[in-house]
Amino acid sequence: MQFKLRLENPAKIAPELVAFANSKGGTLLIGVEDKTGEVAGLSYQQAQQASTLVGQVANEWVSPTIYLETESVEVEGRIVLAVHVPEGINKPYKDKGGNIWVKQSSDKRRITENGEILALFQESGSFRPEEKGVRGTSIYDIDTFLLNEYVEKYYGKRAEEFGLSLEQLLKNLQILTAGGQATLAGLLFFGKHPEMFEPAFIIKAVSFYGNQMSGLDYRDSKDIIGTIPRMFNEGMAFLKSNLHSLQAGQSFNSVGKLEISEVALREVLQNALVHRDYLLQAPIRIMIFDDRVEIVSPGGLPRGVSVESIRYGMTRQRNSLIASFCARTMDYRGLGTGIMRAVREEQGNIGFENDEGNQFKVTIDRPHDTYYPQSEFEGMIASEPFVDHYGPRRTAPSLSPSSWAVGTDELRRLCPGLPKGEEENARRLLSFCRTFQGMLEMMEATGYGSRTSFRRRLLTPLMECGLLEQEYKDRPNTPKQRYRSTMMWMTGRE
Repeated sequence: MQFKLRLENPAKIAPELVAFANSKGGTLLIGVEDKTGEVAGLSYQQAQQASTLVGQVANEWVSPTIYLETESVEVEGRIVLAVHVPEGINKPYKDKGGNIWVKQSSDKRRITENGEILALFQESGSFRPEEKGVRGTSIYDIDTFLLNEYVEKYYGKRAEEFGLSLEQLLKNLQILTAGGQATLAGLLFFGKHPEMFEPAFIIKAVSFYGNQMSGLDYRDSKDIIGTIPRMFNEGMAFLKSNLHSLQAGQSFNSVGKLEISEVALREVLQNALVHRDYLLQAPIRIMIFDDRVEIVSPGGLPRGVSVESIRYGMTRQRNSLIASFCARTMDYRGLGTGIMRAVREEQGNIGFENDEGNQFKVTIDRPHDTYYPQSEFEGMIASEPFVDHYGPRRTAPSLSPSSWAVGTDELRRLCPGLPKGEEENARRLLSFCRTFQGMLEMMEATGYGSRTSFRRRLLTPLMECGLLEQEYKDRPNTPKQRYRSTMMWMTGRE
């Protein structure tokens, strides 16, 4: 809200209207002393003149035109003209001199920095960062294996069967720009190494000791890089490996239930990857504390969306191209129901903080009875849940791969066909598959986004050497096939 005693100079009125339109809108009260807030009032003739003048300024001194509403309000027997300026839909607005103004607290400021100007274009929908070309990229930075997986799944045929050159197909799919560069969305979904060109668009994940991030010690830390599907899978794997599983009344041989709803974690992490502000050069952050999990996404909620509205399913896609790729390659619906599902799953234990223009943070509380000092579990081998028959049900903390029952040398001896560098993933997979698991769950546990690569580098070698077995041996190619480790694992006390 802004106060003006009188309107006389159009050159001074225009910046006020521009600042409101470029921000969240507001009201200009004419007939009120600016410094004291004292209502001086206007005569009937002054109110008419002010209304006419402000209309002319909005039409002739501002570009593009701002559409206003005015009304005369009686306050303490005096007339005040209220000029209502809506938030603009064609940002950025400029005054007659080409200056761009935005509100800052009770005042206004002129912006000249390119990033802020682009953010205004983005809000109006006339600029989409996801569709811009990434400097230094070309068709050779696109992974054709990922492309073929995508088009086969969505269109039912391989890239070479479209009757187009690969370059033209990529342009039609908005994976390449007309000039031959990879679009940001194309790079983040189909790039060979997206982090080489956009090093800020990654996930930084840390599991801390205690409930503060100021300490130097942490349990686990990882920079998660790659395509969005791969970052999602590895982000979920990080969360699962650093959170506890609870028996929750299940049978002794069942796999424990994650202490925080996996559905809620999936929805929140997907929303962070899809709806973050890609104008901001900052990573998504996953932070695990003893009492909570925080997932922080760069950029506040899109214009017109509030914390309360997202609880009831309101959505406004900031990155529609990324959302469309996500809907076709991941378990993502894009209907605005993700946060609703997360709230339903974690009733009372989930909170949202929206810092406009900076970040959006989701906090999920951890159950109070899931944290135990590390010393209590020293010498334990597996990270899966166990039952203590001499006390209440508890969960062992996640341990590093080095504590698992099979060592690298032993694994190499048992499975000589395993590709070099896959030892840790193989050990992780064998530990995960103590009970029968499906393909997608196995890929998620090892951070793989490509089914073809997962089969070639992990599943097939482990099957050939007998370390994994199929559940449906008489139907080896059934889509419902699941796999289990053939190794014996310690799961707690004998």
